Formats: sequence, C-alpha cells, structure tokens
Amino acid sequence: MQETAVDSLPDQRVRSWWPDVVLLAGFVLLTFALARGHLLALDVQVADWVSEHRPTPLYWTLRVLNYLGQGGQVLMPVAILLAGLAAWRLRSVRPLLLFAGAFVLTYVTIGPLKIWLDRAAPAFKGPDREILFNPAASGKDAMSYPSGHVANALAWYFVIAVLLGVLLARPLSKRAHLALRVAPPVIVFITTTYLAFHWITDSVAGLLLGLILARLLARVPWNLESRSTPRTASPA
Repeated sequence: MQETAVDSLPDQRVRSWWPDVVLLAGFVLLTFALARGHLLALDVQVADWVSEHRPTPLYWTLRVLNYLGQGGQVLMPVAILLAGLAAWRLRSVRPLLLFAGAFVLTYVTIGPLKIWLDRAAPAFKGPDREILFNPAASGKDAMSYPSGHVANALAWYFVIAVLLGVLLARPLSKRAHLALRVAPPVIVFITTTYLAFHWITDSVAGLLLGLILARLLARVPWNLESRSTPRTASPA
C-alpha cells in the first residue's frame, strides 16, 4: 500500500485590513503634504548633505548594493527562475501565477503613480526639482515618486521568500525569513537615498506602498504545496 507524502507550507496569508488602511493613509497623507509644499526643505537638505558626504569608495559600494532593488534587472529574473523551478517541482503552474500576480500588481501601481505625480529626482537640473507635479520635468526625469526600488524590493522579496520555501519543501527559518524580507529593503532604502537617486520622502513613500503590495500578495491563497515522492506506508 502506498501513500503520497504532502508537505504543506504554513499559511502565510494576512487577514487584518487595519495595517493596510494605516499604510495607505500614511501614503496619501505624505503625498498630500508634499503636494502642499511641506517636507520639501527636508528633502533638499538631505539630498544636498549626502551629495557632499559621499566618498568614491562608499559611492561604488552603495551603487552595487542598490542593485538589490532593481526590479527588471535583478528581482524579476531571479523570481521567474525560482518560479519556473518551483513549477517543475510541483508539476503545477501555481508558482508562475504568483510571479504573474506580483508583476501585474507592481506594474499597475508603481509606474502609474510615478507618471501621475511627476516628480524629478534630486539630480534634476531644471527648476523646482523637489516639487510634485513639476511642469519642467518630463519622461524619465519625472519618475522619482514613489521610489520603485524600495517598493519593488518589498514586493519581490516576499515572492522570492515564498518560492524558496516551496523549493526547500519547508518554511524558511525565522532568521532567514527576516533577513530576506527585511535586510534587502532596508539596504535599498539607505542606498537609494544616500546616492540621491531619490528624495528621502520618495523612499518613505516606496516603503509604505511596498508594504501594501506585499500584504496584498500575502492575502491570496496560492496553494503552494510540495509533494514528495510516493512512500510505502507501514503495515497496519
């Protein structure tokens, strides 16, 4: 007599909506405050200070670490590779659906918000570089708010952590889970701000948005279970 061993990954879904409401309210209030001209002086002060305190060795170290938040160049290729391996292991398309869900969710939120809010990066040479809805900025020059690096890091490292759990057929340890879900976004937040790729409020907004996206992904019952090879049951 044979039976199939099924190793079910723990349910990682979130159910409470209150944190999401608080995060969304924080994002909206921050955006409204910036649109009204608040916190802009803080942004300029931070950007000017880091530009004056960035020795070359530190710059290149941070530049490399900043790739931890590159969605299209790093995170998505890693995630699709893990999703493909997980789909092959499970003989199921569900891991690919997780990847597709993260791709769609980030695509329809981060990019459109950047285009609508129309904020230049600190390196912009035109007028009023720090304001939202900047008529002097256009195209890639006006894609600073919110930080896509930070938001992508939070969303995609959630996906990567789930897929690694599938491939290992067991949940990640608390230490590994914390390191993967927290350390890269923190590093990206610091490097993105210190390199003046984004204003500090861009990074804060990306943090709030990324947490919302990660929690939305965690609400979906992806039903990712790892099936081991058949084993012989002990005689009754």
